[in-house]
Amino acid sequence: MHAADMSSPQRARPRRLVFVNRYFYPDVSATSQILFDLTSRLARSGLDVHVVCSRQLYEDSRANLPGRDSVEGIQVHRIRTARFGRARLAGRAIDYLSFYAACAGYLPRLLRRGDVLVAKTDPPLISVVAAAAARLRGAALVNWLQDVFPEVASQLEVAPLPPWLYAALRRIRDGSLRAAHTNVALGLGMRDFLIGRRIAEERIRVIENWADQDAIRTMPAQASELRRSLGLQDRFVVGYSGNLGRAHDYRTILDAASALAPNPRIVFLMVGGGANMTRLKEEAGSRQLTNLLFLPYQPRASLSDSLAAADIHLACLLPELEGLIVPSKFYGILAVERPVVYIGKPDGELAGIIGTAGCGAVVSCGDGAALAETLLKLQADPAKARAMGLRARKLFVETYTVDRATSQWLDLLREIG
Repeated sequence: MHAADMSSPQRARPRRLVFVNRYFYPDVSATSQILFDLTSRLARSGLDVHVVCSRQLYEDSRANLPGRDSVEGIQVHRIRTARFGRARLAGRAIDYLSFYAACAGYLPRLLRRGDVLVAKTDPPLISVVAAAAARLRGAALVNWLQDVFPEVASQLEVAPLPPWLYAALRRIRDGSLRAAHTNVALGLGMRDFLIGRRIAEERIRVIENWADQDAIRTMPAQASELRRSLGLQDRFVVGYSGNLGRAHDYRTILDAASALAPNPRIVFLMVGGGANMTRLKEEAGSRQLTNLLFLPYQPRASLSDSLAAADIHLACLLPELEGLIVPSKFYGILAVERPVVYIGKPDGELAGIIGTAGCGAVVSCGDGAALAETLLKLQADPAKARAMGLRARKLFVETYTVDRATSQWLDLLREIG
């Protein structure tokens, strides 16, 4: 959609758009960046956009951002919550509960009849609070599912609960999905899961996540300042960028790095954080692996450069989470014109996309030997890797740009209006 189309007045536009997510700008987590990409463009199109979030940052629970702010035309409402952080599950649960309580008090005061309330999924089950507030104030509810809880927690066994409680949480969650005007899913697998939960198909819309085509530029690996600063010009760099959490397989990466340790030309550049990033760093230290380099999250302004530092990139997801989560880093890899090696379910949705587009390779979780062999083959055949990267960029431009997603969101909002 052209800029002129986005900014043209629409008779049926909703009065206000109110988004709810625990983290927002200047936070650098994936959900924050995706939310900022969309809301900034919707605000520029002339819509009255508000975001309700906490005062924390994903990597700094002690941050105390201002309560009210305006960012690129977005009205930001930061509410006070507990700030125990993500290190311990008990503390995280208290933070969740306090955010629910704060939203339950704040949203009914903020919303007006005719508004559209868009609830993301951090914290989990915030759709339940949002559904009650929307019903009370006569607002239309849209659930924007970045993942599906409590199923993710159940599969990961991170917070063991009795079966009856899981069943109760699913019933409550499903009620909030059925109460929504629309539930936005990230892919066909997630859509099918929702249909399996008896959510009406007409209440589900698939809008994939994206990368910002204006923020991520393609460049040769040798042009990366980060690569030069790390002295990696003559190495084959295997990149990982973003969160490596409990939903992601780190052991396959660890085993491949161990197998490739005798090869002085291959190095793994791990950029980001998360529970399994910490575990990977600890176990790499125990094995005395020097071919794994670790860096914290990089500023978004240098994202093109940090992504370009790698010759290929890894993405991963535990097989049992297919249809419940879609790795958002996939889109940035495509945008930077690099092949993607996906560690996950070989017959899953993302594996199918990679195979159809010919933009990378797929290995099964737990098969470190296969990952090592795949990386060696890509190192030995730069022309093949380059062709995969070009096909990755083509797929990105055709399917996963933020402009395309914004157009889809505007279409949805007009239908609601």
